[in-house]
Amino acid sequence: MVERTVLFVDDDDVVLRSIARGLLDESYNMCFATSAEEALEILRQQEVHVIVTDMRMPGMDGSELLKIVTKEYPNIVKMVLSGYTSTTALMMAIHQEGVFRFIPKPWSLQEGEEFRAIVRRAIDRYDLQSQHAGMVAELKPHSDRQRSVE
Repeated sequence: MVERTVLFVDDDDVVLRSIARGLLDESYNMCFATSAEEALEILRQQEVHVIVTDMRMPGMDGSELLKIVTKEYPNIVKMVLSGYTSTTALMMAIHQEGVFRFIPKPWSLQEGEEFRAIVRRAIDRYDLQSQHAGMVAELKPHSDRQRSVE
């Protein structure tokens, strides 16, 4: 099985360090970015399977980042970890950008097991999407051949 990578994006370095400590013994790779721009650079350099982003960040915010990810990296499972709970902005991100899960801040190490489970479910979702896409790709040549016979 291919090792999965999760990218965490938050302008607060304390939050990123807390996540790194809380997920220390997880079996997937973790990358950390302190800005949306840094996250995009990481996405250009390596394959990422799940992205967990804050919404409110200086410069490019999480909403803008998610739009780019949706367009350029459509297979990445997207999650939001944010204290910013504006209903309109959050609902737009969830519906327009296909956000898998919203995790409210503050997040604490005491809630670590639930957070771990959510990230694992996002990785599972990525794997299921990949399997589905592979099956569709396998079936497509067969259905194309069948149509050409008719």
